[in-house]
Amino acid sequence: MDRKINFRHKVDLLEHVLLDENAEPTYVSLSLLEDITNCFSDHQETGGGGFAVVYKGRVGKGLVAVKKLSRTFDLPERKFQEEVKCLMKVKHKNIVRFLGYCSETCGRPADNEGKFVMADVRNWLLCFEYVPNGSLDKYITDASCGLEWRRRYMIIKGICEGLLHLHEKRILHSNLKPGNILVDDHMVPKIADFGLSRCLDNEQTRAYTSHIFGSMGYFAPESFIGEFTFASDIYSLGVIIVEILTGEKGYAEDDDVVNAWMNRLEGSDQWETQLQEVRVCIQIGIECMDPNPKKRPVAHHIINRLDKIAKLKSDYLGKDMKEHAETGLVQYVATPREEAPVTNGHYGDRRIQSKMSSHKVQAFLAQTLVCSTS
Repeated sequence: MDRKINFRHKVDLLEHVLLDENAEPTYVSLSLLEDITNCFSDHQETGGGGFAVVYKGRVGKGLVAVKKLSRTFDLPERKFQEEVKCLMKVKHKNIVRFLGYCSETCGRPADNEGKFVMADVRNWLLCFEYVPNGSLDKYITDASCGLEWRRRYMIIKGICEGLLHLHEKRILHSNLKPGNILVDDHMVPKIADFGLSRCLDNEQTRAYTSHIFGSMGYFAPESFIGEFTFASDIYSLGVIIVEILTGEKGYAEDDDVVNAWMNRLEGSDQWETQLQEVRVCIQIGIECMDPNPKKRPVAHHIINRLDKIAKLKSDYLGKDMKEHAETGLVQYVATPREEAPVTNGHYGDRRIQSKMSSHKVQAFLAQTLVCSTS
């Protein structure tokens, strides 16, 4: 009876951490993780790579993701505890929420020269919130269709804000790519997979490794010799931004990208201002991919530029809407083609249609160009 009560308490504790975003991550027993994943059943497996397998687990009415590190991965206990400490520092809407951890040794039968013996096996596991819509890579394969610009722009901004939070906490991601960015029910991006992350102290500016892991298409040039810096993450961010804009990895000419999006956006509401968002984003992406790490922008400068363009857009659209309202030119048009946000965070089918006068567009464009280079 006492064991059942104790087990129920552990379940309740993990469920509390899952439901309360302000709760601190907790230690989770191996037995509990085995129970919620059906003993790490293949049916519960949701993904993984060479160093870990991820399983879906049910806790009460909620779901969690349990990352089980491979036993072939030679991980000192000290390194695992550093990883946990690193994860404990992070709390942001654009980063997958860390819920708990487990480090336990248990006996497992092993073959020793033809004889079965009980060997001590170390188990390392990490528990995160479960993000239902999978990774970003399956949503950005084509820029000519699929996600509308507004959604892509919010994804870009969310990734930038999440990376800024990591860098402010002195954390290198070291393996940033669309496959490591998850999206929730509202397409909010959440940076995930800190398997290679590194926490730097205040004096450190870089980390070195002799083992290069990850997707080479997103690696900065200096990372191929084992050097990782905050600028290396910025390079990866640039590749991701370009891929969100074009559907392809690699360098792109900004005018080509803007022209392609103009063909798609022209005629839609606010297409002129959206086109300037495209221009600013492709310029940021290209700058992030500069071969010289010293020439790449830092995360907070990127956010400042995106915030400036948002403020300019809000100011000009706000003035325009006010003038149209005073002259009775604002039209409310119900259409299923264009989505508009409503207060509950979902999207409806009602939009406000307004047209900027040409002098306002030109003024907005002029300030946008200044903003994009500052």
